[in-house]
This record gives sequence, C-alpha cells and structure tokens, in this order.
Amino acid sequence: MISNQILQNTIDGLKGITRTELCICDIEGKVLATTFAEAETYDLQVNTFANSLADSQAIGGFQFFKIFDEHQLEYVLMVQGTTDDTYMVGRLASFQIENLLIAYKERFDKDNFIKNLLLDNLLLVDIYNRAKKLHIETSVRRVVYIIETKNERDVSSLEAVKSLFSSRNKDFVTAVDERDIILVKEMKEGSAYEDLDRVARSVIDELNSIGILNVTVAYGTIVNEIKEVSKSYKEAKMALDVGKIFYAAENIVAYSRLGIGRLIYQLPIPLCKMFIKEIFDGKNPEDLDEETLTTINKFFENSLNVSETSRQLFIHRNTLVYRLDKLQKSTGLDLRMFEDAITFKIALMVVKYMSYMDKLGY
Repeated sequence: MISNQILQNTIDGLKGITRTELCICDIEGKVLATTFAEAETYDLQVNTFANSLADSQAIGGFQFFKIFDEHQLEYVLMVQGTTDDTYMVGRLASFQIENLLIAYKERFDKDNFIKNLLLDNLLLVDIYNRAKKLHIETSVRRVVYIIETKNERDVSSLEAVKSLFSSRNKDFVTAVDERDIILVKEMKEGSAYEDLDRVARSVIDELNSIGILNVTVAYGTIVNEIKEVSKSYKEAKMALDVGKIFYAAENIVAYSRLGIGRLIYQLPIPLCKMFIKEIFDGKNPEDLDEETLTTINKFFENSLNVSETSRQLFIHRNTLVYRLDKLQKSTGLDLRMFEDAITFKIALMVVKYMSYMDKLGY
C-alpha cells in the first residue's frame, strides 16, 4: 500500500502543474491526501460513488474517479471542476497513481522474493520463474553483504543503506531479522575483492555520517547465478560470526579471508576439548600469565623472528629465549619450531572459539 505521504506528494506535484485542487480518499470516504481544506465534507459523496457502477462521475462541482489495483477498487480521486480539462487532469492523476500502485507492489514482491531467495525458501524452478516475472536478471555476478550495527537495526540505518544504492536498480537492500541489513550487490565483470572492500567501506562511512557507529560489514564470495545468492549469504553470515571470534578488531570481514578460523568454527565442541586436552594435558592455555601471552602473540606477529620480537618488546634477546624455554617446559611445545608454533597457534584459536561458544550457551 502506498503511504499517505507519497499520495500527498503526488497530488501536490499535479496541483503545481495543473493549478487544480485534488483529493484522494479511501472507498469509505476517509481523506488520505488533499490540497484543499474542506475535502472531509465530501465523505458521503465519495462513499456513494465508490458503491456505484460508474468509473468516473461529476458530482457537486467535482469530478470523481475510481482508482483500481488489479481490478480491486483502492481509492477515489476528487478533482475540482467539471470541464473537459478537469476530466483529463483526473485521468492523468488516476493513471499516475495506478502506476505507483504497480511499482510499489513490484517493489514489495521483489523484496519478498529476495528474502526467500536468501533463506533458501524457494524451489529452483520457482527462483527462475519469479525472477523472470519480476524482471530480475538471473545470470549476473552478485555478492551478499551483511551490515550489523552495535544496537538493533533501526529505520534510519536501513534507509541510509537504501539511499546509498537507490540509483542502482539492480542492487537489493532488505532485512530478514531485527538486527542486520542485507545488501545483494551486482558486481561488474572483472571486479576484484578490493572492489568489494570499497563497497563495504562506503556503507560504513555512510552510516558513520549519520551517527551510527560500531558498524561491521561481512560479505561472501561472488556468485554467477541467482540460485547461488543464498550461498553467498550463508558465507557472509559465517564471516560475521567468525569475525566476532577471531577478528574482533576488524570492521570489514570477507569470507575469502577467514583462513583457518573458518575451519575451526565448524569443529564440534567435544572434538575441540579433546584436542586441547591432548596438547596441554588438561591445562588451559588461557591461564597463562599476561606477559607470556603477550610474548607469544608478538612472536607470532613477527613470524617466529627472535631478534625482531625482542626489539619490539624492548627486552634482551636472552630474556625472550628464557621465556620461550620456560613455555616449552610447561607445555612441551617449542615455539621456535614451525610445527610446534602452528600447533600452539591453532590451540589458542580453538580455545577462543570454545570460549565464544560457551558464552552463547552451546
């Protein structure tokens, strides 16, 4: 259903062109939009006309017109005057409003289609049949973005994202829950993942400009067929979840850059617990003191380079070697050895994943 504000803007625009007073009512005679004050006094005439067989009629100095939506009477339009020119204005206004009804219904149908497409609620044959009916191309490159704000999604954030892509009628902005905004973006041939990052950055900047901060944007991989859009959506959801665990400092998370975090995220918790028990003999690596954890993380950041790590930590090389030796005695893992370092790094990520899932109640 078209909002009253849209109807008001429509008749205001027509009045500006034709200098004619207009009013739109529902079939009960309730005024929805008008350009003159006394419109409410014509409710009885509107209701009588709505129940008549005529499509248009001149009553009491006004032309009355019926506006249909797929053969269903939706509105009654009143146009002041009974001349031929007034009749033409009424016909023009009726035609414009009926086109608005079609456009808004198509927009709603597209939004509904995209939601069901994302959620895998459509059969393959229905996807292509409905896409054809809605004039949506099926064989183009698309990627799905999920935009999450710190608080629950509000109207302003959704409208801001819509306005950013409103000029691109091949992009779709929708929502399937109370928190996230979803953008289904068409990508040109030859688009690289740097281009996807630029789109994500533009969304964050737009929301920041209206005071919506702490925005995270996750996106999936580019797909070539409309039936694969749900795949990109699932990838974006995983990127959002994995990002919260392993890349909390990042506000743009790409599925293609999740690395080993994506594999760990899919491990069952019992298997994770078994792995940690085998590696640390029942000890929790999170129980290590802050100094040791800082040393380990900095050592990993510098690709196991002792000299560079000691320099960045402002400690003597021998002090770092002592800390690594101490860690080796307590865990049996020598982080200077590549295989042991990989094992320890994965173990830290597994523990972080287990802690995150524990907070969620799994």
